[in-house]
Amino acid sequence: MIRLLATIVSYIPGWAIFGQAGVALLVPLVLGYLYKSLYRLVGSGRGQVGYGTKTAPQTPPAAAAKSGTPGPPPFSGNYTTDLHAVQNAIGANSDLHIREFTLAGGMTRGALIYVDGMQNDRVLNMRIMQFLMYEIPAGPMSSTEIANHLLPFSQLNEADSVESFNKSVLFGHTALLIEGLPGGLLIELPGGANRTIGEPVSEALLRGPRLGFSEVLSENTSLLRRQGFSDQLEMKTYRAGNTIQRDIVLSYMKDIVNPELLEEVTNRIRKIDIDFLAESGYIEQLIEDNYLSPFQQVQNTERPDRVISALLEGRIAILLDGTPFALIVPVTFSMLLQSPEDYYERWLPGTLLRLLRFASAFLALMAPSLYISFISFHPGLIPTELAISIIKTRQGVPFPSLIEVLILEVAIEILREAGIRLPKPIGPAMGIVGGLIIGDAAVQAGIVSPFLVIVVAVTAISSFAIPMYSAGITLRLLRFAGMLFASVLGMYGTILFFLLICCHLTKLKSFGVPYLTPVSPFRLSDWKDLFLRAPMALMKRRPVMMKTKQDKRKS
Repeated sequence: MIRLLATIVSYIPGWAIFGQAGVALLVPLVLGYLYKSLYRLVGSGRGQVGYGTKTAPQTPPAAAAKSGTPGPPPFSGNYTTDLHAVQNAIGANSDLHIREFTLAGGMTRGALIYVDGMQNDRVLNMRIMQFLMYEIPAGPMSSTEIANHLLPFSQLNEADSVESFNKSVLFGHTALLIEGLPGGLLIELPGGANRTIGEPVSEALLRGPRLGFSEVLSENTSLLRRQGFSDQLEMKTYRAGNTIQRDIVLSYMKDIVNPELLEEVTNRIRKIDIDFLAESGYIEQLIEDNYLSPFQQVQNTERPDRVISALLEGRIAILLDGTPFALIVPVTFSMLLQSPEDYYERWLPGTLLRLLRFASAFLALMAPSLYISFISFHPGLIPTELAISIIKTRQGVPFPSLIEVLILEVAIEILREAGIRLPKPIGPAMGIVGGLIIGDAAVQAGIVSPFLVIVVAVTAISSFAIPMYSAGITLRLLRFAGMLFASVLGMYGTILFFLLICCHLTKLKSFGVPYLTPVSPFRLSDWKDLFLRAPMALMKRRPVMMKTKQDKRKS
């Protein structure tokens, strides 16, 4: 009996194992509590729009007039008074030009108002000034007739208030004040220096259209129109920014998109409250569901073909004036590892490349953590010959595995960032030469082991295989957290870290769509375009998760 009890006691783990188990139990509880507390603390003053919330209805001008709210002052109808009002409001700008002239016949005065560098000067001189001063037919003619019948412009609007007139001038419109006309005329003459449309810089491609978005919103919308003839492609324009305003365009397929999704995206766009939208990344951060998550819930792209493909799945694209990066919502995790080239090649090569990306994402996230776990805590899990080889290479290394990995990982991240910031002819050479020199010097100095250099190199190369640069940044960030878990709890910590990420991704949503769809919730019909890329003949329906009006791709 005593021998039996002794045998049983010998199989009971020591206090160290119970301690590790306790820590492994407490870590997710503490992290979950801190996460919820931080989310409530930051969210209490942020005013973020949640899914399903409605924005307050805006008061129309007529209702504002009835309620007694003073509106912007209208034009007086007197040419001299209105011109002085414009000069007093925006005349202090050095790039503002006000050119007064007399219309043909010498009976009517006018003023041309524009901002330097934002119009086509040739059109400005030949089609406006020369026409108004010399080519208007002789004889009595009212200013209204001049505006409605003689000015040869397709986009001609009339401003009813001095405030809207001034804003339009500063925004790039060419403006006309004509004596006798009750308001100001606004003419769109786009011009100025623009970048030519070229190949996307941030998304390299081997096959497909070599066209990328530019900084001009009208060019970007035209690129979407040029993808093919369709009367379903619809675009709506909004304006955001308190101090400096910019145009935002929502693009979608009106006969495909879910109306509830469209309403939610519209509400979040209207809810944006910020001085200036410098880039579409501002919109991405202001409309995402969970701003504390390290994973991006809005996809950014420079490729019109990627945007059109997303629209045909029932998604919505957001384009901002002044940036070549369009946003796609909602997004799932699998979208970040997919590329348009998967569909341009046959299904077998496309499937192979996609599987390689998923494997690369796993290595980029978990490889250093697994190295620390095996070397420091569980060397018995390594094959004997390999373990002996690793032990030989680590002889003389003065640091524990965590410090050893951190030294190389931080060095690689610094080299990667330096290669991006340096000029293009120098950047790639700097990254390659710097990596070789630092890795070889660290091994020769006995700071790191040669086997670790292989692990870090494979990790870095795997992160480059991810099509979306933003998704790669997320994995690089989480990789350091996984290393800390592995250094404290070994393989238990590595598994715990991976399970925490899976739990977080399971709860995460992008505009109401679960982030891990179709894995969780499980939808077998959508698996044909997840890890595998099924043949085109089998992809007959759109993703079920989008709840589109038309679920069939083929009639």
